[in-house]
Amino acid sequence: MLSNCRMVMATMSLCCMFLWLNAKAQQSLSGRVQCADGKPGSGAAILLKSWKDTALVASAIADSTGAFRYAAVQSGRYRLSVSLVGFATQTAGPVTIQSSAIALPLIILQPAGGVLQEVTVTAQKNFVEQKVDRTVVNVNAMISNTGANALEVLEKSPGIIVDENGNISFKGKTGVMVMIDDKPTYLSGDNLVSYLRSLPASQLEQIELMATPPARYDASGNSGVINIRTKKIKTRGFNGNTALSTAVNNQGYWRTLESLVLNYRVNKINLFANAGYGLQNNYRRLDLHRSYFDNNAQLLSTYRETAFFHPLNHNYNLKLGMDYSVNSRTTAGIALTGALTKGKSPASTSSTIGNRNGAADSVILADNHTDSRFSNEGINLNFLRQLKRPSQVLTVDLDYVQYHSRQEQEFTNNTYHASGNLTYQQVITDNLPTVVHIYAAKSDYVHPFANGGKIEAGVKTSFVDTDNEANYFNVVSNNKYPDYDKTNRFLYKENINAAYLTYSHEHRRISLKLGLRAENSRIDAHQLGNPMRADSAFTKAYTDLFPTAYASYKLDTTGNHTLNLSYGRRIDRPGYRQLNPFVTLVDKYSTWVGNPFLRPQYATNLQLTYSFKSIFSISLQYAYTKDFQSEVDLQEGDKFVAHTYNFDRAVNRGITVFTAIPFTRWWTFNLNGELINNAYEGAVPGVTLKADMTYCYTNINNQLNFKNGWSAELGGFYLTPGRYGQFVRRAFGQLNAGVQKKMFGNKATLKIGVRDLLRTNITGGDITNITNVAATYRNDFANRTLSLGFTYNFGSDANAKKKRETGSSDSEQRRVGL
Repeated sequence: MLSNCRMVMATMSLCCMFLWLNAKAQQSLSGRVQCADGKPGSGAAILLKSWKDTALVASAIADSTGAFRYAAVQSGRYRLSVSLVGFATQTAGPVTIQSSAIALPLIILQPAGGVLQEVTVTAQKNFVEQKVDRTVVNVNAMISNTGANALEVLEKSPGIIVDENGNISFKGKTGVMVMIDDKPTYLSGDNLVSYLRSLPASQLEQIELMATPPARYDASGNSGVINIRTKKIKTRGFNGNTALSTAVNNQGYWRTLESLVLNYRVNKINLFANAGYGLQNNYRRLDLHRSYFDNNAQLLSTYRETAFFHPLNHNYNLKLGMDYSVNSRTTAGIALTGALTKGKSPASTSSTIGNRNGAADSVILADNHTDSRFSNEGINLNFLRQLKRPSQVLTVDLDYVQYHSRQEQEFTNNTYHASGNLTYQQVITDNLPTVVHIYAAKSDYVHPFANGGKIEAGVKTSFVDTDNEANYFNVVSNNKYPDYDKTNRFLYKENINAAYLTYSHEHRRISLKLGLRAENSRIDAHQLGNPMRADSAFTKAYTDLFPTAYASYKLDTTGNHTLNLSYGRRIDRPGYRQLNPFVTLVDKYSTWVGNPFLRPQYATNLQLTYSFKSIFSISLQYAYTKDFQSEVDLQEGDKFVAHTYNFDRAVNRGITVFTAIPFTRWWTFNLNGELINNAYEGAVPGVTLKADMTYCYTNINNQLNFKNGWSAELGGFYLTPGRYGQFVRRAFGQLNAGVQKKMFGNKATLKIGVRDLLRTNITGGDITNITNVAATYRNDFANRTLSLGFTYNFGSDANAKKKRETGSSDSEQRRVGL
């Protein structure tokens, strides 16, 4: 592996030397825009034009501090045009560029003297936008997202696969870190799924997909980062947005999703609030089939199970906050977040055990019920200080987050002889409380140089304290008796300290960015004993380095053709629940067990991309994962037991193609295609695996814009069979369609959408490499859904800067698998 890393770094060094030698002499031009009230001119458009004939040479957008920069400008005389909605356009010049970088004086914008006339906008954002370091999904550009939740939006995003258990993979790799507004969710497993399902799509603005995030992001997340950005109102005064939607699936189950976004910005104060509610009434049918053989491959017995799940959840989420501008360079803020999910999940299961002749020996009818409650509360304090130079910024974030989870379950299993006589009854109850406390603090500093270089540095520390209980009881004659074989209490403490340094430089046609992040981890775990089990404990400590490197070269002077090369090393630590060695009951013959010896997995990622403007790109990717983590299903006695183990390695190779073609003024075609090969190798108790499989993924979207506010959409995705460790997935896909109409002066939108029009999103597959066992599964979530949605925007329409949304809590939340 070390030789591979050396080869990669050597290759990148040669590429960088080649790029430097082929560039032409150019200089940089930078400056900062400020509004008359002292606030940064965030979002201002700066046009660089020829002084002689006013021909457009380049354009830029001011960042959140009002700073802008042109990295490579030919020597000559130019003029600048600076515009921002609500302010008068400012012009400056002539600006003479000779042999040194130019830093312009502060540009101050004055409020516009008149009232803007109403303008009807008929253009629409593309569903997908390709940027240098990320793919951006514009959620509202897809009409079929009406009535959908965040998890369903992710499922339709290019390169994202969501399996039947809600596990998310990106470009063929699992272990992705999910963030909301640059802050981690602190969740994994079922609670991440529940939280994403509680977020209405109407509350979301964009989804950013980053396969190789910069060093300032936590190194956690084997396959990269998914950053979900919620809607933010950027205008002065009082403004808001409300969205209502309802949907029904093909099984007749209804659900509703409502959201409200409010913002009040006046003088130095900005107040904001986001609220959402969702009633999730879901359906799932699960079919399992297992065949058992002797050592001579002769059939011994069979097991068939059909289970119906009808979870009903009430989801609430709320975010409140305030930003205060102390002066034109200093801002302080506070944000409070909260979420609550209360639900009931009845499940009925029918299982048949057959003999070698296919005849039924016995039938088990199970009636299971789960009551659950999950809540989280968080507070973020943030501080931003703009120093002397444009874009020289210091930020500090302090976070505290707590989670409370409780499940109460009852499993009733009645076993009948083939004749129909009741032979055995079993009743098990449990309560599973969990409490998690997370403390995090970080500080980041950005220092630009006049020659076009920039240094970014930061430090972070986080502390996690979890308390997991599992209390199981056998019920006999209405009396409860503790089951000490399953009952346990698991205490887990984790401290991660990190620091990073990044240097970036733009020179002529070349952009380089080199980063290094160091993370030190310490873990203390303690499983308390009971009358049948002794105490056990373990401590782990390790330090890792995570380098990142990016190189970009413009193949022509206009920058229409570019080459981008990226390299990064990442880690995926086990979830807190994965390390807890307690037993979780699924049904009478299926359980899940944690693994306290599970090790982190490390991934080395490499990607080369060619892009033409924003309409076409093609990428080659390679990833090597050491100590690959995967679920492993084993037959232990009469039960199917799911574990998580480390295999030796996983290798991911692939090619990705993206295109966005405006065929006409009213029709835009988007295509994202992937050809991915995944190979796995290793041996764990009960399973030896050496296998690979290639799959193809296609995501197509057609955006149609008509007159008088009408628009439509037709698109979908298709996935050929593929492999993930022990599991071989069958092909599935989904076709979506939608129509929308803007009304009331474009302030309101009415949408109708259909998901899974052809009922092809039914997942299934085979569980391989189990000694003397053949197993298959099939999941039907009744995904065909008809939805109706209405959105309305209200308030003033003057322009203002965007509020800050960052925080210090990184990957810790993602791993709270409650």
